[in-house]
Amino acid sequence: MTGVSVQDLRGQIGARLGTSRWFPVDQARIDAFADVTEDHQYIHIDPERAAQTPFGGTVAHGFLTLSLLSAMAYDGQPEIAGAQMSVNYGMNRLRFVSPVRAGGRVRAHFTLSALEENKPGEVTVTWAVEVEIEGQERPAIVCDWLQRHYLGAT
Repeated sequence: MTGVSVQDLRGQIGARLGTSRWFPVDQARIDAFADVTEDHQYIHIDPERAAQTPFGGTVAHGFLTLSLLSAMAYDGQPEIAGAQMSVNYGMNRLRFVSPVRAGGRVRAHFTLSALEENKPGEVTVTWAVEVEIEGQERPAIVCDWLQRHYLGAT
C-alpha cells in the first residue's frame, strides 16, 4: 500500500502539504481552451485588441487556470492510501484574484484544511489552494477545493 493513511493525514490539518511544478500558460494553450469551451472573448485571443485593455495583452481564461488544478494536484497533493477513486466534490470561496498573462507560468500550493469521514470508506478532503503566478505577489486563484475519496473496493 502506498500513500498517506487517513489517520496520518488527519494529523496534518493546517499544514501546507505540497506545491506543484510550474505550468506554462502560453497563447497556444489559451487559444486551444477558447476553442474547446467556445469562449472566444477578445481579451483571450486577440493580442492587438487585448493590448488596449488594462491587461496590456491577452490573458488566460480564469476557468483555464482553474482547470489546471487537476494536473497540479498530481504534483502537490499526497496520495491517500487505499484510495480506489477520487472525484471533485466542489469549490468554496473561489476567487479569480489576478489575471494570468499569456506567456506566464502558474503553480499551486495545497494546504490541508479539513478531512471528514462521511461513512466507512468515503472521505472528503478540503484543500486551501493558492495558484501562484510566477514573479507576481498576488495569486491567480484562491479557493477551498473539496475532493471525495473512495477507499477500498469500488
